[in-house]
Amino acid sequence: MTDPVDSLAPRNILETVRTMRPEMRRSDRKVADAVLEYPRKLMNATVAETAEIAGVSQPTVIRFCTALGCEGFQDFKIRLAQSLVLGTPATQSAINIDDTPDEVAAKIFDYTMTSLDWARHKLDMVQINEAVELILQARSLEIFGFGASGIVAQDFQQKFPLLGVPCRATVDSHQQLMAASMMQPDDVAVAISNTGKTMLVIELARLAKEQGSKVIAITGSDHSALANYSDILINVETLENTDVFTPTTSRIAALVVVDIISTLVARRLDKVANQRLVRMKRYLSQVRQNEPF
Repeated sequence: MTDPVDSLAPRNILETVRTMRPEMRRSDRKVADAVLEYPRKLMNATVAETAEIAGVSQPTVIRFCTALGCEGFQDFKIRLAQSLVLGTPATQSAINIDDTPDEVAAKIFDYTMTSLDWARHKLDMVQINEAVELILQARSLEIFGFGASGIVAQDFQQKFPLLGVPCRATVDSHQQLMAASMMQPDDVAVAISNTGKTMLVIELARLAKEQGSKVIAITGSDHSALANYSDILINVETLENTDVFTPTTSRIAALVVVDIISTLVARRLDKVANQRLVRMKRYLSQVRQNEPF
């Protein structure tokens, strides 16, 4: 069984602190609070200074570092510095009503970078590669999603026809129902729901499977109802938004995953298909510059 600390090791250390904090003993939690509130100050602090800021003893600080999976206080500070390069933790990214525009912009950038880093470390490339193989063998793709996931579905539809893979992502629920009902065993459904709980997307996935089609689920939760109807589960886990002002980073992470899949599919195209792709790109470039093609 995987040690929970080991499973957290590659993460942004600030997110590791945030995740483990509720399970820590009270004195360790004081150190965690100090780290989350003053990460840049503690990056340059000694053990004694850190203990004073947190209001605990020096051995408690050392024990805290070990509990995080660090090889001592110095290793903790190195990982803290690496984390600060990636962005501040979500707990420090809550947008306040009196924040200046510059502060709002900085927080959104920091939160997005931190969340994308989290999603990257959670991404299972085995599932990604299996999805690529399935798409390459598919007769056609039907993409299902609503709201922010619907935007991701539209991006999917925009990319894959360019790769020679027939693809449809209708936004009308009745047309989605008809499409799922008419799927065949060599078709592939891509069901997108960040929560994995959107009932209509779950039903469309179930209906597609009943027709014998394979289902690729793109979701932020690998323990959801949607997962039960998927042949391939791509977990795009992001950090939860901290407040009502924070944008939906799950959409951005899912769009990145669509880019990864489409790029991997494009790399597998034969020479003729690649020539068509290059020609199409040239036409688009000419249109953008108002040139004849």
